[in-house]
Amino acid sequence: MHFHIITLFPTAFDSYLNESIIKRAIERKKIQVSFYNPRDFTPDKWRRVDRRPYGGGPGMVLEPESLLKAAQKAIGRKNPATVKVLFFEPGGTQFDTAYAQQATETYKHIVMICGRYEGVDARVKYALEAEAITIGPYTLTGGELPAMVILDCMTRRLPGVLGHDESIEERRVAGSDVYTRPEVLMWKKKQYAVPKVLLSGHRAKIDKWKEDGTL
Repeated sequence: MHFHIITLFPTAFDSYLNESIIKRAIERKKIQVSFYNPRDFTPDKWRRVDRRPYGGGPGMVLEPESLLKAAQKAIGRKNPATVKVLFFEPGGTQFDTAYAQQATETYKHIVMICGRYEGVDARVKYALEAEAITIGPYTLTGGELPAMVILDCMTRRLPGVLGHDESIEERRVAGSDVYTRPEVLMWKKKQYAVPKVLLSGHRAKIDKWKEDGTL
């Protein structure tokens, strides 16, 4: 899967892409990540891409032309059926596990438009027929964090990214609580023990506990 990220701040992704599972996925060529900075697609000699909004209001809005050119560069001549363009906004479709799974099974290219300031000119969304999407009912400074969340969630679903397929939480029996050694933890004069069922070796009882927390 190839992630195409349109952002004014590509270096914001550096630490995340260079650590742990995502780094290994890139090294093993399970995923590819490309960045497109709108400033590289504007004729403005100062590389300015923000403008005052029509109708007034605070802040600045990212202009459409530079973002559309960046998206065009990302999409190129790819088969439209293999490309999904995402536009981040609070009122968009809620991104969740089911969405991530469906997307990884359907598309080869995910194009993500990361807004900043007061947002992106809405005509970008309409011109690209992009799907408006959100990772939660809140507002963030920019689209970079949502892009990281989506990249992470989709990447871990690709075959061969995780050590074992059952490591994907939704495909295995997994309770919300997990435990490791020591068997009894002493903390501030209190004892916190691992539930006895997890020490029993009784697989059926353990699975039932993980499913609903009861015996």
